[in-house]
Amino acid sequence: MEGNKEEYIRVGTCLYKIAQQPLANGTCTLRRIPWSFGTIRQDYGKNNTPPIRKYDGFCTVPSHTDYHKEIGGFYNLYEPIDHIPSEGEFPDIMKLMHHIFGEQFELGMDYMQLLYAKPTQKLPILLLVSEERNTGKTTFLNFLKAVFEDNVTFNTNEDFRSQFNADWAGKFEDSAQMVPLVAVNMVPLIALNMVPGVALNMVPGLDALQER
Repeated sequence: MEGNKEEYIRVGTCLYKIAQQPLANGTCTLRRIPWSFGTIRQDYGKNNTPPIRKYDGFCTVPSHTDYHKEIGGFYNLYEPIDHIPSEGEFPDIMKLMHHIFGEQFELGMDYMQLLYAKPTQKLPILLLVSEERNTGKTTFLNFLKAVFEDNVTFNTNEDFRSQFNADWAGKFEDSAQMVPLVAVNMVPLIALNMVPGVALNMVPGLDALQER
């Protein structure tokens, strides 16, 4: 959405306003808020309505190298990212990855590369588990948010108890804080679970990979 210009879309027969919702951590996340034509007429006047792009329905097609917002007349819920990869040194990121993954550093680097280059490939769900504070977990989540931008959402206990499916639709990564259980999704999911012990685990039912 360019500047402060309000954006509206019609998907099927439903109207939405595209807006950036502020979060408690100081960042924002993209929301599609159900709207009405009557409200638009009240805001803009009967003869001055803004342009409304029309789509047949929703789809979720993640891509970081060949992105399209509209695919076959459908609105892609996955959002574009602004980054353009280039060669160079990235010591701070390397330090963070070493700190988070430890002996499984190569696994972590492979995982991040696959998330970027092949976002539709099914991957294990990573759980970063630690009862200690100031271990870099929040920094890592902020790093994921910086890389994948509006395709990452932060969730809390209350979000898991609510009807969250609509808000999470199309999100590439859901980062959960202080929740005991994370459901398997059809797309890669990063979750932060603060429980006793320190381990990097796969969700039960998948091939286990953990620190002993």
